[in-house]
Amino acid sequence: MNGIHDMGGMHGMGPIAREDKEPVFHQPWEGRVFAITRATGAWRKWNIDASRHAIEVLPPADYLRMSYYEKWFARTLELLVAHGLATRDEIASGKPAAGSPKPTPPLSAADVPAMVARAGNYLRPDATAEARFRAGQHVRARNINPEGHTRLPRYVRGKEGMVVRHHGIFVFPDTNAHFLGEQPQHLYSVRFAARALWGEAASPRDSVHLDLWDSYLEPADGSATSGVEGAARP
Repeated sequence: MNGIHDMGGMHGMGPIAREDKEPVFHQPWEGRVFAITRATGAWRKWNIDASRHAIEVLPPADYLRMSYYEKWFARTLELLVAHGLATRDEIASGKPAAGSPKPTPPLSAADVPAMVARAGNYLRPDATAEARFRAGQHVRARNINPEGHTRLPRYVRGKEGMVVRHHGIFVFPDTNAHFLGEQPQHLYSVRFAARALWGEAASPRDSVHLDLWDSYLEPADGSATSGVEGAARP
């Protein structure tokens, strides 16, 4: 979606301040929000892409004023309500509604170390999708403006780049975010020259690499490469 979250290439946001020896959490409440996010995610009512989309749909004024973990907290509250795990009245009061069931949480304190050590894996090597592009091929990012979740930034749409690496087949976030299935696609690293994105004022030495799914791309010359044979390998 074309929301305020898609800030790539925008002016006026100020410099990025690098904090020396930055702590993991600046305030104790941030750590609690992180824990709440992991604990509620254990219900498996939503996935990582749906979680990202819930941040994208925050009102623009709220998105700009909120800190990173404030966005996480607001997102989690909306997901809890949307998936029937809590009501807005319960969240406002901090108390369960009278007579509401008290299910056993799917995550116990003893389960936490194993959960933290277990990384998510969105690679789907057994999927049968065909690779349409190969390393060295010039491609163009499609000029699309979906209303739902997408990982294709606005600033690259319609711009030409070159495939430099094929990562394999991964869950497609655009459908996964809306519970329409994983629909795995091939994922590529695509290099865009800075001047292709920002014009002649950009440094000719600079470039941006983006990981982009098959359906985000089209051949720059109008001809596609079909089949896995000849495609770049991880």
